[in-house]
Amino acid sequence: MTIDFFPSQSLTVGVELELQLLDRESLDLIDGIMPLIDIYPGSPYVKPEFIQNTVEITSKIGRNTAEVHTHLNHIATGLKQNCLKLGMQICGAGTHPFCKRLALITPFPRFRQMEKSTGYLSHNQITFATHVHVGMDSADKTIKVMNRLKPYLPLLIALSASSPFWRGYKTGFVSYRQLILAASRSYGIPPSFKNWQQFSEFYDAAVHAKMLETMNDIHWDIRPRPHLGTVEIRVMDAQATIADAMALASLVRTLVAFLQQEHDSEASRLPHTLPWWFEKNNHYQASHLGFAANYIYRDDGAAKPLIEVCHDVIQSLEPTARALGEQHYLEQIKRKVERNELGYSHQLRVYQQTGALKEVVASLVGELARENNKVPPCDADLIDKSD
Repeated sequence: MTIDFFPSQSLTVGVELELQLLDRESLDLIDGIMPLIDIYPGSPYVKPEFIQNTVEITSKIGRNTAEVHTHLNHIATGLKQNCLKLGMQICGAGTHPFCKRLALITPFPRFRQMEKSTGYLSHNQITFATHVHVGMDSADKTIKVMNRLKPYLPLLIALSASSPFWRGYKTGFVSYRQLILAASRSYGIPPSFKNWQQFSEFYDAAVHAKMLETMNDIHWDIRPRPHLGTVEIRVMDAQATIADAMALASLVRTLVAFLQQEHDSEASRLPHTLPWWFEKNNHYQASHLGFAANYIYRDDGAAKPLIEVCHDVIQSLEPTARALGEQHYLEQIKRKVERNELGYSHQLRVYQQTGALKEVVASLVGELARENNKVPPCDADLIDKSD
């Protein structure tokens, strides 16, 4: 059977941000989601996640990133205040730098079932992400975009990396979150499919084989969301501020628009599909070294610095970003790269200066608490499809 895909307005955008719940004094992770969601009964915008030390904030659907930015700023402002009332702080990063406890699973039926099927892994998978949905108007276009996005995953990893520490250790990775997730069977680089029909056949076979029960059991770095009419990009670490997350969401939206066009003149210098083993190596190197990594860009194994790929991609995306009204965010990313102000480099600098991982967490809490909530102007209204 072919899975029904419910098209949505092309290039609309929605964002899900996973934030860490912290004890207000120790700044260690705290299993605080249950009292917190009592303040938000039935909210589509503040929700529990798999583990109890996480809160997810979800945006309405926006016609551009600035609209989503406005909405998430509003949600985050109230969330900070409510967490303080409960003796908690919140922050954004791909992992917590020093927590050593195993995770407590949120006691909801789906999460309990996931715990049964994954055992110890479910309690060890203490990671936090930024997920971006982009509206697609056809199923086959969604598959085509997924395939074209895959070579860009290392760039998105390096730009978003914010997990250099794990359980009190400096890991030597800029995004150690990627290594934690790699232990689970349905995470990582997605397969390539010729069209929606082939994806549907895969899904039917996987359900028949009891690999999957629902579409939610697919956790690839990029996945289709047929009931929403979106392609979802899941590879990015959680970010220290809403503005940082929105810059990444804007980049993803601009990239999806760009990849739906033909750019023959750009093809030689931009990422393109490679053999799986090269894609896997590029993915690993980006999570390990960030922009100090080399990127294999040809089938013969030729490589160049990932930072060079980043500059080429940003330059190529500038006309599309201007056409979409997203140029403010692209400039924000460009400045962060030039100044080495990415999430992992900030955490490592704080640790080098203080020698204390608690100070690293305190700096993350401060960044979110002090965030300048200015949003670029936009004309369109939010599309509320929360029901």
